[in-house]
Amino acid sequence: MSHVLLAGLVIAAVAVILVLCIFGPYLGIWINARASNAEVALIQLPLMRIRLQKPATPSFVVANLIALTQAGIEMDVSDLEAHVLAGGNLSGVTEATISADRADLGMDFRQIAAIDLAGRDVMDAVDTSVNPRTLECPPPGTNQIQGVARDGIRVEAKVRITVRTNLNRLVGGATAQTVIARVGEGIVAAIGKADSHKQILENPETISAYILQRGLDSGTAYEILSVDVYHVEIVDNVGARLQEIQAAADEKMAQARAEMRRAAAVAREREMHARVTEMTSQVTAAEASVPKAMADAYSDGRIWRSPRPVGGGFHRRLWDCWEEI
Repeated sequence: MSHVLLAGLVIAAVAVILVLCIFGPYLGIWINARASNAEVALIQLPLMRIRLQKPATPSFVVANLIALTQAGIEMDVSDLEAHVLAGGNLSGVTEATISADRADLGMDFRQIAAIDLAGRDVMDAVDTSVNPRTLECPPPGTNQIQGVARDGIRVEAKVRITVRTNLNRLVGGATAQTVIARVGEGIVAAIGKADSHKQILENPETISAYILQRGLDSGTAYEILSVDVYHVEIVDNVGARLQEIQAAADEKMAQARAEMRRAAAVAREREMHARVTEMTSQVTAAEASVPKAMADAYSDGRIWRSPRPVGGGFHRRLWDCWEEI
């Protein structure tokens, strides 16, 4: 009987030692969780240790569970463990969940965890949703945004955009850069619709109204709350410069046409000179044939003298000279 009792005591001692070895390191964690009303079973802790990889530990998961519980958010420890195993940022999701719950944003842990696993900064998203942020368009250090009014004056404008994160569209929604680009396009369009640059200078809010009416936040992760124009400047007179360029082009075209006419006139003049030379040569050739023709006519007897030469003294003397020949 004593041997049986001794064997039983040994087995019990071994069992106690084994239980202490398995659950002892997690006993303090479990007591802390229970004291904070966080629902976690003691047996879950060593199993969690087996599943988790460093640096994640059961104490880290339980600490986040306690934080959620103390904030009045009931959670299952398995959801937190699953997020860690998926490679998520558990501490960031926990803080974001608490902030979203206090701000009554209507987002629970699973939704925020999905946003975190999508690669977004959940804390920044929740903070921006609670405390809207301001974007500058154009961003500092980038090219200025300019538009040309209908009167030809180029106007430069800068605006500040107040946006709030739309958590429901955060996953798959366009980023802040898209919002800035769309607002820049809206600035150019608003200036271009103005009949005169004076309208923009007198009422800069026309730019803000035009941007807000177009719904430029559609399909983005942000909601545009307001657009404030804080800088408007006249750059130059594009219309006058274009007219100057057009006038210079017209002048060059006129000069080209005048040069064409001058070249045509010069060519015509040279052609006339050539024709005069040709006619002169023909006259000279004709004059050279006159004496021979007269000699032939005289020898043939086809030249005779009128008894009464016509004309004055000059023609009579000419006739007498010819008679002597």
